[in-house]
Amino acid sequence: MADRYVDCGTLYDGTGYGTIRDARLVIEDGRVQEVGPVEDVPEPDDAERIDHSGEFVLPGLIDAHIHMSGLREMDPFTWLTELEQEPLRVARATVDCRDLLDAGFTTVRDLSSKIGIGLRDAIAEGEIPGPRLYTSGLAFSQTGGHSDTHFIPHRWVTDQDPGSVVDGETACRKGARKRIREGVDVIKIMATGGVLSEKDDPRHSHFTDAEIRAFVEEAHRVDIPVAAHAQGAAGIKDALRNGVDTIEHGVYLDEEAIDMLLDHDAVLVPTLSIITRLYEHGEDHGIPPWAVRKTAETHDDHLTAIRAAYDAGVTIAAGTDFIGPELVPHGENAEELELYVEEIGMDPIEAIHAATGVAGETLPDDDVGTLTPGDHADLLAVSADPTADISALRTDVDAVYKGGELASESSEQGR
Repeated sequence: MADRYVDCGTLYDGTGYGTIRDARLVIEDGRVQEVGPVEDVPEPDDAERIDHSGEFVLPGLIDAHIHMSGLREMDPFTWLTELEQEPLRVARATVDCRDLLDAGFTTVRDLSSKIGIGLRDAIAEGEIPGPRLYTSGLAFSQTGGHSDTHFIPHRWVTDQDPGSVVDGETACRKGARKRIREGVDVIKIMATGGVLSEKDDPRHSHFTDAEIRAFVEEAHRVDIPVAAHAQGAAGIKDALRNGVDTIEHGVYLDEEAIDMLLDHDAVLVPTLSIITRLYEHGEDHGIPPWAVRKTAETHDDHLTAIRAAYDAGVTIAAGTDFIGPELVPHGENAEELELYVEEIGMDPIEAIHAATGVAGETLPDDDVGTLTPGDHADLLAVSADPTADISALRTDVDAVYKGGELASESSEQGR
């Protein structure tokens, strides 16, 4: 029996590009029971009415690429010194979880952090407020790869976490099995170099075909997806050829890589926000010289590549790669959608779809990102129309519901 229902001025359900005027959404036990125009969905008996009849209602937003690390600085040297301060980082990350929820993000995909599993479980238990959290635990890197800490002795890296830097098919397979044993929701691998790592290059591919295939085989055996940090075209193609499900960043996509994304029905998560912010303000926030240089080298190529992927019809899911410091804080994640509209050429409704229904495709579950019968009743009400002005998702969120329960509301809303 329904326990509440929401009357909506306009409803977007996350399944495509259409909206419903004067809609009603019926909720039972935290899930959507019925949805449609008011004239087709009668008021359920003895159910609480939630009035958003003057607002735009849509699924809770999803950030398909963040890091729940509890960091507050951009300097990798500081990250190293804070490794042993796990209680401090957890405490900060609980604040980040609250900020994400307040901003309308009811689900996130944490692609490499040491504390993600604990945060996920605490949120699920109701101990702390936060979005539905899907986590990879720590990502995997080859020796000298993007997650290796290049500026310290190698033995110190293996002392920190002997399971995250792996070499050879057997080690990769065992590493994946260990993560699965820990209870992760996704496996994350570093298939190329990156910007914030010192001695590698974003264009260089990492891991052999056999190594990538080992990760994928182990993950897919237990129905867990694999995400690949992949910036250079060669590494992107290596990842796709061996069955990776999502490509993160895609900085140097070429025509062949775009065709492979389409042929493999893979999802691209561009993370334009972090590259844009690093490019515009990174030097002021303590990123090291190598990161300043590599950001400048990648920025324009990244935009060009994502425009080409969008024009070709590649499936794009929204993700920011935000970490928590002032430069890339959790809570400002909706900027990614504004960049899709301003820089890539998406219509606002396409950008919203990227952060709802499409982003939901990156997850192992199929009941988030849309508002259809059986889905979690995660939704937000916005006082302005985001299909007319996408920035409304950053400035005009009035109320956020998770599992049908009010999780956050604007101070102006006052209900």
